[in-house]
Amino acid sequence: MRIIVTGGGTGGHVYPALAFISYLKKITPGAEVLYIGTEKGLESKIVPKAGLSFETIDVQGLKRSMSPQNIKTIFKFIKSTNQAKKIIKDFSPDIVLGTGGYVSAPVIYGASRLNIPTVIHEQNSIPGMTNKFLSRFATKIAVGFQEAANYFPEEKTHFTGNPRSQEIADIDAEEAISEFGMSLDKKTVLIFGGSRGALKINQAMVEALPKFVGKNYQVIYASGEIYYNEFKEVFEKYNIEPNIAIRSYIENMSEVMSNADILVSRAGATTLAEVTSLGIPSILIPSPYVTADHQTKNAEALKKSGAALIITDAELTGDKIIKQIERILDDGKMYRNMSDASIREGVLDSSVRLLKVINRCLE
Repeated sequence: MRIIVTGGGTGGHVYPALAFISYLKKITPGAEVLYIGTEKGLESKIVPKAGLSFETIDVQGLKRSMSPQNIKTIFKFIKSTNQAKKIIKDFSPDIVLGTGGYVSAPVIYGASRLNIPTVIHEQNSIPGMTNKFLSRFATKIAVGFQEAANYFPEEKTHFTGNPRSQEIADIDAEEAISEFGMSLDKKTVLIFGGSRGALKINQAMVEALPKFVGKNYQVIYASGEIYYNEFKEVFEKYNIEPNIAIRSYIENMSEVMSNADILVSRAGATTLAEVTSLGIPSILIPSPYVTADHQTKNAEALKKSGAALIITDAELTGDKIIKQIERILDDGKMYRNMSDASIREGVLDSSVRLLKVINRCLE
């Protein structure tokens, strides 16, 4: 199989793509993969490190408000579609897979104009602008949340879950939390606000840190590099506590998460795919700054199933974080019920399902 994969801008689009590629290469060692992204997106750093062939196109996203910048965006879209077509013709793929982000628009659209089968994958419960646009051109549509299927044509939409679920479920790395000087005998709470961090979560953590000291559970916190420097004095003061570890960024987040007992985080689709694949109860703080408030919808899906509690960004405080953590840890029945609900939400064969959708396009 020769496949072009595209998607970028954030880890939420890139990591599911890489997870699927990893699975594809395991079961089809001869598969040839080309990844198309942008120079400025996160994919430009992550994809080459994964040892994949990587090409870039010059494209930018539309502004949601009326802006003169959108005129430039339209011209760039036309130019980038032509760039994408040239790359596609040179590589001659059997199929093209898009995992979201504005970079995937000219690639999927260009492939459809060249009569090459295409699949798009929507991770969130509410589709973004790019996938809504591409849905009319894609051969098949895969969704990570059942709710997202309501936004696409029924006849070509398939529920697959998120490929990160299958990838992270296979991880077993007990030594990961030992690297933080943490005990394997204590409950571990993992807290983070995304790869770049979140100001409101950092502010709440500054309030919470003195109260975490001496607890019978341990806390690992990733602040984001920008915020670590902003709150460095406070973080370094409490980082020496035996039950608290604070880092700006955790490189092996998947391994650390596989050892966590509770997750406190934003409600990005990839994070939720990971936490449910592991059956971890979660306390979700949806970002109010994302398109169509999709993180709230993502979080509500898990809350409805009983797998998560929600703290809104507006009501977030250090005391609220501690109260919800201890509410779960102090109630064994609640913890077990949330864990069971979480694992029920996980889709542990998501890459298998996505490959089946791709193979249907190739039949």
